[in-house]
Amino acid sequence: MRIQLDFNFKIMSFIFKIRDFITPPEDVLKEVGLKLGFSVLDYGCGPGSYILPTERIIGKFGKIYALDFNPSAIKSVQHIAAKKRLENIATILSDHKTGLPNDSADVVLLYDVFHGLNHKDEILLELHRVLKPHGILSFSDHHMNKEEIVSIITKDKLFKLHKSEKMTTNFTMENTIKDMPNS
Repeated sequence: MRIQLDFNFKIMSFIFKIRDFITPPEDVLKEVGLKLGFSVLDYGCGPGSYILPTERIIGKFGKIYALDFNPSAIKSVQHIAAKKRLENIATILSDHKTGLPNDSADVVLLYDVFHGLNHKDEILLELHRVLKPHGILSFSDHHMNKEEIVSIITKDKLFKLHKSEKMTTNFTMENTIKDMPNS
């Protein structure tokens, strides 16, 4: 199992290098509206394609939480952080819970991972919980079309469409937790 997971990770990392050459992460991040000092959760960070471009935008006073279920992904991000001596990057090994406090992220990046996730509804609840009240959920998944993305993300009225861009679909929170029924 571990060998297969590592092999799949290496293949995915190679494919992402090609993807990042064709569509640089910097171009994708321009659609999000990241700012200096922001706190960003890269949910399903994979090999860390968005770590350095995000860090360049948010600066050393911003924070990046890189979450993935694959230990190889976490090691990859830790290697990037160590190599560049970045102290504002924290890794989270998890299949869906972040362990972050409520209202702790200005932006959540959910890129090219949602189609393969288990616990989708639980994950959306978790992302809603960790986003700050005016935070952005930035979504991209090449396995889904824009209409499908909007339908899935807005169906439980946790999020509403903020902006549909060329490469991303960005959402804001529809309700705060205290506005939710049964909270």
